[in-house]
Amino acid sequence: MASLGPSIDELMQALRCLPGVGPKSAQRMTFHLLERNREGGERLARALQTALDNVGHCSRCRILCESELCTRCRDERRQQDQLCVVEMPSDVLAIEQATQYQGQYFVLSGHLSPLDGVGPEALGIPNLVEWLDSGSIEELILATNPTVEGEATAHFIGELARARQIKVTRLAHGIPLGGELEFIDSGTLSHAFSGRESI
Repeated sequence: MASLGPSIDELMQALRCLPGVGPKSAQRMTFHLLERNREGGERLARALQTALDNVGHCSRCRILCESELCTRCRDERRQQDQLCVVEMPSDVLAIEQATQYQGQYFVLSGHLSPLDGVGPEALGIPNLVEWLDSGSIEELILATNPTVEGEATAHFIGELARARQIKVTRLAHGIPLGGELEFIDSGTLSHAFSGRESI
């Protein structure tokens, strides 16, 4: 594509760092901000800079927040003996919106992936082990994604908890509510069948 100038080219390239934004989407966003919504662009720039300056990670659960401890970790009304391990901060929001869970969280910010150089230290596992060693956790809920990497990560963390005699549970995987068996993929159906429960 022909260059429209270094500032425009840089903005298009910068927007491509967002997930799901390819060259065409970045081009549309750039033209929209510069031609139709400069005020929105300025607000976006300010909000992004403010967030980058002020947002870090909770020193306990590792979720994104603007203070040493997030609001959930500071909330003494939450159950202190349940700990739910998730891969991403967005998983915490999904659980909070869809369930009545009132325990604690630990955010890995990824999953084990030795080929990509992501080991236990990168996921904060030493911090998690320290929390497990504190003796306050009675149940560890593994809520990693049902992918090969997510399952491997859950297994690794589950073994750490079991070695400390902590009850380990895993989110159920299987057929979605309203799903029909003939349309469920074989991996999901197999997982649901092997994890069947008494009723």
